[in-house]
Amino acid sequence: MEEYEKQQCHFCTGFLIGGVLGILAGIFFAPKSGKELRSDIREKGIGVLTDAKEIYADVTTKAKEILEEARHQAGKMKKEAEGHLSDAREKTKEILARDEKK
Repeated sequence: MEEYEKQQCHFCTGFLIGGVLGILAGIFFAPKSGKELRSDIREKGIGVLTDAKEIYADVTTKAKEILEEARHQAGKMKKEAEGHLSDAREKTKEILARDEKK
């Protein structure tokens, strides 16, 4: 699961970087005046910033979900460990009681 999420993160990062580079290449090789070029760069920059904010919000939400699931699993494991510890204490008491009787 973790490996899949890493691959997905790498893909999104590569996709975002590739998109930005493609946009910049298209802008710089297009025959436009300086004013038009600056306007296009500004618009594309705003679009990239908006996309980055959306991605950040998605990643933040996913991270919170993962953290909550980890807390839930940790709680379950703690209860299970406490149960095993309680069983071990009972068995230890039984063994000590048998040894005292001998």
